This record gives sequence, structure tokens and C-alpha cells, in this order.
Amino acid sequence: MKKLKLILILIVGLSFEIQAQELDVNLQIRPRFEYRNGYKTLLPEGQKGTSQISQRSRLNINFKQEDLIVKLTFQNTRTWGDVPSTAAADKNGVAVFEAWAQYNFTEKWSARMGRQVLSYDNQRILGEQDWGQQAQSHDALTVSFHDETQKLDFGGAYNSTAENVIQTPYTVANYKALQYAWYHNQFNENLGASFLLLNTGYEYANADAKLLVDYKQTFGPYLTYKTSKIDSNFWVYGQTGKSTDLKVSAWNAAANFGYQITEAFKAGLGYEFLSGKASDDGSTVIKSFNPIFGTNHGFNGYMDYFYVGNHLNNVGLQDAFLKLNYNVNKWQFALIPHVFLSAADVVNVPLNEKMDSYLGTEVDATFGYNFKKDITVTGGYSQMFGSSTLEFIKNGDANHTNNWAWLMISVNPRIFSWKK
Repeated sequence: MKKLKLILILIVGLSFEIQAQELDVNLQIRPRFEYRNGYKTLLPEGQKGTSQISQRSRLNINFKQEDLIVKLTFQNTRTWGDVPSTAAADKNGVAVFEAWAQYNFTEKWSARMGRQVLSYDNQRILGEQDWGQQAQSHDALTVSFHDETQKLDFGGAYNSTAENVIQTPYTVANYKALQYAWYHNQFNENLGASFLLLNTGYEYANADAKLLVDYKQTFGPYLTYKTSKIDSNFWVYGQTGKSTDLKVSAWNAAANFGYQITEAFKAGLGYEFLSGKASDDGSTVIKSFNPIFGTNHGFNGYMDYFYVGNHLNNVGLQDAFLKLNYNVNKWQFALIPHVFLSAADVVNVPLNEKMDSYLGTEVDATFGYNFKKDITVTGGYSQMFGSSTLEFIKNGDANHTNNWAWLMISVNPRIFSWKK
């Protein structure tokens, strides 16, 4: 390790002029065991659950030289055993998760370009999706203004499949173009407010095989109020524009309230509404809200039945929940029961039968333990008590015991730090 530090110091010293510099290098090794027995959807009749271990391995390199900041993050994601022990090459290889350079023009103004994480407020619309081993980052340019009370970020992205010389369809499962603006004002130590405007364009071919881009707008405020005892937030987002030549008209609203009862115990309750489209609605308007790039695992239950790659363009969702947290010494415990209902009518069209809006109840229990400075252990157990309506929407067997359990160890050591 001493030799490695010496080599890195020599490389930095030879590569740059004598200026104020900082270099920080850290690792993350994060394996996670999961038992999936009705995870994301009700277990199909006659099928059995499964187990696996996934892992994220990351190398983060952070460099700062006066007004220049650079970050480079390599990562590998894998499932244990997805290649044989004698494999000459890895299945997923090593990917660049972040690779950006930021220049601080003044103390308040800066610009960042390259592969980067876009994460704002509670990550409902734009987030890192850190639960997913691959997480989420964007190739983008952002400009920022930050002072003591106000923050303004705006940026954009434009994507292509390769360095083409003629117009070529964009076949990646991603947006073709993106623009956004985010403003935050911290009025005082208790009250804060943000406003997000996001414009996403997706390419498609029309009936004449002409390549077109339709833009959808997602916009709205996010409010927070916090004291030593109270932790609350509220948001409303609307969606308009077009998607593959169809009009979009959808919305999302939520309110959460938490109270610190004792130093160790906190209780909260919340409600979220995501608009949907009734099963018998014959209009072409898209009425189902899409959280787009949000960290959706953190919302609507940890079993990911809703909006984690599923339940899009559907009947929407109502989610009422309690959240109980207890922290003692190095331990953290949480219990979160959810009650789910559809936001729009669920209709069995062939029978012309309107079904109950109740989708089910999910109970999530989690724990965390700070084993050492750079090592944390987290885990949890969740169970879905689905209804016949949920069974109608997702298929599967609601009478089966649908549950999920997980255990994750996160090791995050700093292996090198240097400053001159």
C-alpha cells in the first residue's frame, strides 16, 4: 500500500504544475443476497421462488485542482456465478458510471460536463436509483448557481447510437434529448421550496417511417418543512406534451409527515396519488403518470410492484402508509406498512364488471447495523397481501405467500487520500 501511494503521488506530481491539488480514491464492494418469492409481481401459480446474490464493485477517483474538479467512477455489476470460475472475460465487463469535469467560474457559478448523476430533492423524478446495482447516470451538460439560500441548476443531453454520418434511428432504450431546470430556495432553517421543469424527448418512426421526436414535460413544486421534531414534505407534479404522437395528461401528488417522538423513535405517515387510466377508457390520451428517472424503489413499497420497470400506462396508484423508525447505538430499524389502491377504475371489460379499487397491503421491515467505520450491514423482509384486483392486473396467485427477503453488506474503504 505504501508503494501504491508513492506511485500515485509521483504520477500526480509529474502530470501537473505546482498548484493546490487534492486526490481521493475509494472503493465500494456491495454484495446483496435476495430471496424472491413474489417480488415485483405475484408469483405465478405452480411456480417457485428463487434466490441469488448480486454484487456491485466500484472504484471512485476524485481529483481537485483549484477551480477544476474531476470525477471518474468505474463499476462492475454481476450475479455470482453468471460466468464460470475459469472465464476469460466477464459477462458485464467494466463500465464507466461517472466521468465528468466541473469548472468553478466563480464561488457561485459552475459547469459540469460528462457522465454524471442527476439527483434532486427526494429523487421522485430525477434520482440516482442507487438500490439498483447498476444505478443511473446521464451523459449531460449542467450549469449551476449556488449561494447560501438559493440554488439553480439547468442542463441538457442529446443522445446518439454512435458517431454516424447519416441520420440513423436511435435504438437505445433511452431518451433522444433532455432539458431541465431546477430551482431551490431555502427561506429559513425550517422551510424550503423547489421547482423542477423536465423536458424529455423520445424518438419514434411514424407511419411513413419518418423519424420524429415527441417531447413530454414533467413539472411541479416540492416543499419541505423541518424542525427538531417535525420532518414533512409535499409535492405536486404534472405531465403534459406528447409521446409517440399521443397526448399526455397526468399528475402526481403526495404529502408526508414525520415526528420525532423520542431521541430514538420517529413515527410518520404519508399518502401518494399517481394518476392512471381506467381499464375501459377508450381515449388515446395517456393519463397514467410516469416517475421517469426517479429512484422508485424508495417509494410505494420495497417489493417494487409499482413503477420499478412495471405498472406503467396502467390504472395508477394510491399509496397510504405508516413509517416507524427506531435507532439505538449502531442499529437502525424500520417498519412500513402500505395500503395500495388503484387511482382509476379497474374494469373487467369482457364481463363489464367494475372491480374493487383495493390492490393489497404490503409490510416492509428493515434493519441496518454500522459494523465498522467502512462496513455496514442492511437487510429486510417484506410481504405482499394481494387482492383479487391485483391478481387481475398482474396475473399470478394472490393466495400464494408472496414475500421477499434480502441481506446486503456494503464495504466502502478510502484507499488513498492526498493533498498539497
